Amino acid sequence: MADDRSKTDFRDRDRVSGDEEYEVGYLASKFQLTIPEVRELIAKHGNDRETLEREAKKLGQQQD
Repeated sequence: MADDRSKTDFRDRDRVSGDEEYEVGYLASKFQLTIPEVRELIAKHGNDRETLEREAKKLGQQQD
């Protein structure tokens, strides 16, 4: 079932849904990663936003 973007509570703000293109795309563009790289991070580290952003930042720095 797709996320209802009209519901703006904070229940899952600390999670990234790997099934939602806009969430994966946002994380990819924020850290200059590809969609497959972000999906790999989600598979490896889970969907905790703080952990993913930390690992994405590391991965982005390695590519420079």
